[in-house]
Amino acid sequence: SSLVILGILAVIFCFSCPHHSAPVFLGRLTGNEPLTILPLTSEMEEAAVKAHYKVCDRLKLEKKQRRMCRRDPGVAETLMEAISMSALECQYQFRFERWNCTLEGRYRASLLKRGFKETAFLYAISSAGLTHAMAKACSAGRMERCTCDEAPDLENREAWQWGGCGDNLKYSNKFVKEFLGRKPNKDLRARVDFHNNLVGMKVIKAGVETTCKCHGVSGSCTVRTCWRQLSPFHEIGKQLKQKYETSLKVGSTTNEATGEGDISPPKKSIPGHSDQIPRTTDLVYIDDSPSFCLMSRYSPGTSGRKCYKDKNCDSICCGRGHNTQSRVVTRPCQCQVRWCCYVECKQCTQREEVYTCKD
Repeated sequence: SSLVILGILAVIFCFSCPHHSAPVFLGRLTGNEPLTILPLTSEMEEAAVKAHYKVCDRLKLEKKQRRMCRRDPGVAETLMEAISMSALECQYQFRFERWNCTLEGRYRASLLKRGFKETAFLYAISSAGLTHAMAKACSAGRMERCTCDEAPDLENREAWQWGGCGDNLKYSNKFVKEFLGRKPNKDLRARVDFHNNLVGMKVIKAGVETTCKCHGVSGSCTVRTCWRQLSPFHEIGKQLKQKYETSLKVGSTTNEATGEGDISPPKKSIPGHSDQIPRTTDLVYIDDSPSFCLMSRYSPGTSGRKCYKDKNCDSICCGRGHNTQSRVVTRPCQCQVRWCCYVECKQCTQREEVYTCKD
């Protein structure tokens, strides 16, 4: 169903809300603890399991998703990491725009009920974040059910020995596809959400790079070991933002051969919209987005928003103009590193202008 991922999305963009408190993960070891605390006692293990289950329950997952979360202690932590990563990247990518990805309370719920371009981005960045975090968790040894990449053409045992461990995208993709559910047949919105989920996963896959390390005589490359690494998530966010800019509005048709619904261009030609058939790597949406200029069920509007003169004030302020306020700020400057071991800075005072949108 189209609601499969909403349990995660409902938490993602409230991760930094004032009422949100980060979960405590008991029993997590860094590798630097004294041996006297090992092994964990049965009481500690039981407490860790309870804490793990509690986090899974807090995420408001569907029954199947909660079961998948509970079966491996590393999943809950990975889900929370994906939530944080996706939220921060969304806010970064839209920091200069009318909709700046600050979703709280009713704004979040209302937006997720509609098939806007912004909703398409949320689904893609969420599935990408979970795929990325899971692959990294496997290679970091934080999961019980997976470890380094198992690509047959890379000698991962040797790679691990020399400090390289491939990110396990194969396991991650399998997990995320099962976690998000099967492709729906009829409902257009559900198919669009499923499609955008897959776009996020495909951007992750396309960004996989092979990293090699030489360990021959005197650093020569007579012998080298290679392993696969994912692109930094900031690069993934950048690519998805580009796909958001070129996203396609779609409608629904029925495949006569299978009887299933297909995503297609809208039946009626719409000025400013392409009749291009969407590719599997395009973000797609159903509903035209609101302006986000004024407070509505979808956003708090842009009144009072900070903007940057000659860059985005005209766009963000929606033609209402902006206020200019002058203020004096003091910042560290002319910093120097002192041996050993601190940084010494002077304090510089300067006057700056701050621009905010008028009501």
